[in-house]
Amino acid sequence: MEKTQPKYIGIAGNIGAGKTTLCSQLAKHFGWEVHYESTDDNPYLSDFYNDMARWSFNLQIYFLHNRYKQILKILNGEKTIVQDRTIYEDAKIFAPNLHEMGLMSKRDFESYEELFSTMISQVQAPDLLIYLKASIPTLVDHIQSRGRDYEGNMSIDYLKRLNRMYESWIKDYKGRLLVINADDLDFANKPEDMGKIISLVQAELHGLF
Repeated sequence: MEKTQPKYIGIAGNIGAGKTTLCSQLAKHFGWEVHYESTDDNPYLSDFYNDMARWSFNLQIYFLHNRYKQILKILNGEKTIVQDRTIYEDAKIFAPNLHEMGLMSKRDFESYEELFSTMISQVQAPDLLIYLKASIPTLVDHIQSRGRDYEGNMSIDYLKRLNRMYESWIKDYKGRLLVINADDLDFANKPEDMGKIISLVQAELHGLF
């Protein structure tokens, strides 16, 4: 009898944690497909970083819809997909943070939460969630090294707030979870570090099926 394969692997982590790199390398090793976060073709991202209050709701709705479409495609397909950031991060971290900072109105945030609640009732959580935990210096180093223009205005305080919300969310996460400390592993440049992560992921997947 053929061994069942996982369908849905989610990679979670703050801006600059290394999600996209990890997605690519895991996909290459395991033969998975990647659903990347839609940053390059996102029509709101640049405007958002220039005027967060004006564009926060538009941006978050775009991400929410895009991520929801990805999950439907994953669950209806036959292949194993690794997803670069999950729908939960949009709804549990980024949107609430914008609301708390006064950058998304109460009315918009409540509408957003209702839409998320409807969407999430129709889908399932990842078979395995991999959380890339990273300190502020690591995040800043990664963000600066990739040199995206629209990230140039991002403040340390903004990253700190997001990190605190990530820690709170992960602490209460109920699904199958693997936490990887991105401060200790340079998986982008050191094959031996990537090998350690692959071993950890294989152990988790073995426990799944």
